Amino acid sequence: MLPDTDELAEVLLDLSVPHEDINDLVRMGRRVTDDPELRQFLERSVDELVRGMGEAGGAVDLPDLDWASGPLQRCFPVYVFVAALPYTRAYHRERGIPADICRRTLADLGRNMAVHRRRYGRAGVQAPWWLVHHFRGELYQLGRLQFERARLGQRTGTRLAATGLDLGPDALCLNLHIPDFLGPISPAVVDRSLAMAREFFPLHFPLERHRVVTCHSWLLDAQLKEYLPGDSNIVRFQERFRLAREDREPADTEPVQFVFGDPELPIESLPRGTTVERAVGDHLRAGRHWYIGHGWLPFEGSG
Repeated sequence: MLPDTDELAEVLLDLSVPHEDINDLVRMGRRVTDDPELRQFLERSVDELVRGMGEAGGAVDLPDLDWASGPLQRCFPVYVFVAALPYTRAYHRERGIPADICRRTLADLGRNMAVHRRRYGRAGVQAPWWLVHHFRGELYQLGRLQFERARLGQRTGTRLAATGLDLGPDALCLNLHIPDFLGPISPAVVDRSLAMAREFFPLHFPLERHRVVTCHSWLLDAQLKEYLPGDSNIVRFQERFRLAREDREPADTEPVQFVFGDPELPIESLPRGTTVERAVGDHLRAGRHWYIGHGWLPFEGSG
């Protein structure tokens, strides 16, 4: 199921896997191919991943590799995604999705590994569960932002129904995500991504109607306005959204993870080099909490 050694290296490069990890991944790939137990586990994992390919909001539970902790365990999801790649590309071709969007979407594997290395200083896949959406045809990178074909949850769906929209829990929507390592979320790049999404989804998923875009992120915590100027990119991003619901559960590790790279860093020593760093750290040092914000905006690209 895995490509041979030379082709594996090329595939890893296509997926933006960090260069310093490729030699070790190629070497361990031979072990996966040669070991009957590992090969069988790989096949089961790929079967689970591609079952129901393209289904929005489908539940996928990749099995954990029962293996001693080490590089192979940390990196095994790479081989699952590489082995699933032909199925993903075939689905994209069937939908007429351009090759450049396919490439940029699946390059999130490399970004995920870069996040892992930034946090732990070694190779690994930070959040395999997250990448499942990319390789099942549920999520697409469109410019600066990512859009995931999803369904409204119970609380958000109920809130939107109460506004008078003909929507409710389990209705189709697009979840918007803001990936790391891609520069600022200026109004211009956000406008461009939303415009791309309004063209992309009706063209490639004509039978689906996405009437709203939702976003669930610490970047939508209204408390950020206490620290950031009104013309900052984050505040202007917040102002695009209408309130979907409020969270009462603190999520302090979210901004620490995304701003500083490690959610377990001690609050007292968080750097104060930028406005956002000072906002996140000073807020926590004052004994206050951050929360996940939940917003929505109308999506006019379907119908």
